[in-house]
Amino acid sequence: MYVNLGKWTEKGIDEILKNAKKINDPGERVSFISGFFLKTAYIESTLIGSSATEEELVVNLSGVDCFTFIDYVEAMRLSESYEDFLKNLTRLRYRDAIVSFECRNHFFTDWIENNTQFIEDVTEVVGKEKTRQAKKILNLKEDGSLFLEGIEIKERKLRYIPTQDINDTFMNLIKTGDYIGIYTETEGLDVSHVGIAIKMEDAMKFRHASSRKNVMMVVDEDFKEYIEGKDGVIVLRPKSYIYGTKMC
Repeated sequence: MYVNLGKWTEKGIDEILKNAKKINDPGERVSFISGFFLKTAYIESTLIGSSATEEELVVNLSGVDCFTFIDYVEAMRLSESYEDFLKNLTRLRYRDAIVSFECRNHFFTDWIENNTQFIEDVTEVVGKEKTRQAKKILNLKEDGSLFLEGIEIKERKLRYIPTQDINDTFMNLIKTGDYIGIYTETEGLDVSHVGIAIKMEDAMKFRHASSRKNVMMVVDEDFKEYIEGKDGVIVLRPKSYIYGTKMC
C-alpha cells in the first residue's frame, strides 16, 4: 500500500469523519467532506498498477484527479475512522474489494455497476422524458485499439441527459452531493470528466479536480457554464448509509 496524506493526518481525518457522521443527509455529508479538498492540487496518474505492473492500494491526498477525488470523498462518507476509510476505499475502487488492475473501477459507470448498495443512478429521475439511452463498448477506441491494455472491453447501456435539455427543472431535481459524470460521445468512453453538484443560494456549483492549466486544483465552478458545449451528463446519487453495515 502506498500512502501520502499530504496536509492531512490520520487524527485529522478521524475528526472530520466524526463531524461528518452528525450529518444525516448523504449529499450534505458529501458536500461537507469534499469541501476539505478545495485547492488540493490536480495530479494525474497517481494510482499504481497496469497490465504490466502489480496493483497497489494508493491513498494520495496530496493530489487528486477527477476520479480519485470522488473515490476519496465517497469512501470517507461511508467511514467512521481512518481505518474504515482504507477498507471502504478498497471496496469502492475495486470490484469485490480485490486490489488488482483488472478489478479496478476504470469507468464512471463501473461505480454504479459494482457499488449499488451505496450509490444509485438517478439520471432518468432527473432527466425524465429528456433522458436518452446509449450503447457503449467501453475501452474500445474507434480505430479498434484499447484505451487500457489488459482490461476487457464491455458492452454497457447507459442513460444520459443531453446538455441542450438541461433546464431549470433539471437543476431543481439535482441534489447537493450528486456525482455528475460529463457524458461523452467518444467511442469507448462513458464520461470525459466527473465531479460533484453543490447547490448554493445563488447558483449550482460543479466541484471537481480541474486539469485546466490555469487552475490545476479542486475548485467550485458555475455548473451551467462548465457544461456548456459538453455532450450531456450522467447523475449518480449517494444512498443513505447505516454505519456498521457489512460491506461485502
